[in-house]
Amino acid sequence: MDPLAVHTGSPVCDTGRQEGSGEEQAVWESERLSQIPVRVFRGHTDAVTCCHFCFEDSKFLSCSHDRTARLWDISTGKVVHVFGDEHTAPISECNITSDNLRMITSSYDKTVKCWDMQTGKVLWSVSLEGLVTSCNVSADGKRVVCSLDVENALHVIDATTASTVTSLNGHHASTVTRCCFDPECQRVCSVSSDGAIKLWDMAAQHTTVTIHQAHSNVISDCGFSLNGRRLCTASWDKTLKLWDINTGEFRHGAADTLYGAHKGSISACEFSKDASILVSGGHDKAIALWDADASCKKLILKGHDDWVLDVSISNDKEWILSSSKDTTLRLWNIQQYEQIPAVIQNKKAIGSRVARCEHCDKTFAIMHWDDSKLATCVFCRLTLPLLTRNVGPLPLCLVFNKTCM
Repeated sequence: MDPLAVHTGSPVCDTGRQEGSGEEQAVWESERLSQIPVRVFRGHTDAVTCCHFCFEDSKFLSCSHDRTARLWDISTGKVVHVFGDEHTAPISECNITSDNLRMITSSYDKTVKCWDMQTGKVLWSVSLEGLVTSCNVSADGKRVVCSLDVENALHVIDATTASTVTSLNGHHASTVTRCCFDPECQRVCSVSSDGAIKLWDMAAQHTTVTIHQAHSNVISDCGFSLNGRRLCTASWDKTLKLWDINTGEFRHGAADTLYGAHKGSISACEFSKDASILVSGGHDKAIALWDADASCKKLILKGHDDWVLDVSISNDKEWILSSSKDTTLRLWNIQQYEQIPAVIQNKKAIGSRVARCEHCDKTFAIMHWDDSKLATCVFCRLTLPLLTRNVGPLPLCLVFNKTCM
């Protein structure tokens, strides 16, 4: 058994509805053993394919094979709006613009739709030649990119006029599984069941990078860090890869490989806002938390009853959202995960001890061979320089920050 894996400590309630109210309601689960609060959201009636935090992390968006997308309020646990009655087949992905005014959905009914978030009405719908496996909206809200199954294609749409900007048939040798814009809206990354990664330059209108056999099996997901320097890919080969796209080694397939957390295919990945944490979800029903700088596993969360299909992490890195084939979404509070007994024990095993900062009251780690009387974390030591004169050399904490738990 993985010592960093934590499980739900009590059975899941049979219903997510408030008794007698008829309203969809989230349920808090007791995590007695793991000490991680988990909130379960029910309402979808089929696999939940996608999830995203939005509205400054006060709400989140989900979509499902039940042909609906839903906007949820985190504080109340209730559905704010159901976007339905338009798609005639499962929705593969949903995205929301940065201003939270429009939502994009892609579907196996061969359409991409743009929705008004306030009225819930469809602003435009584009019909394509094949099943639409994914969609993504650019950070400036001007473009939508989607991937197609049958023609192994990418299709870029003007988000205002719904006109075609670019159509790339045969872009990959097999089904394009995921596509996304970089934060600067200059490039589109696409990954495929052919195991390849491609970067398409929007201005030059050609492929600038192709990495064949980037993974040994289907690549299921991809995502850029917010600064655009790093790319993460997830694969059915049970690994994730971290790519530094600003180096020459990227073109030659050099990457940091993360493995050992998932026992099956990995379906989703996402960077935290500062790219220090990576979250992944897999067919083993688990969510993994990774140190993206040290390239190692930090924690595994278990509780879903079927494949985890998507994951998202809040801007403050305190919440992880997961969606599953089991029809539910789960909201995990990881704010205090460093205080979990299993994590503390693992730190001790690799030679570190946990201390609490006397200024911010947060926990931090010190190597056992450090005999200094540190009482201040590295962050407070950097922001409060007058307090660092008698607390020992700073690198002792910095060493741990690069060491996996």
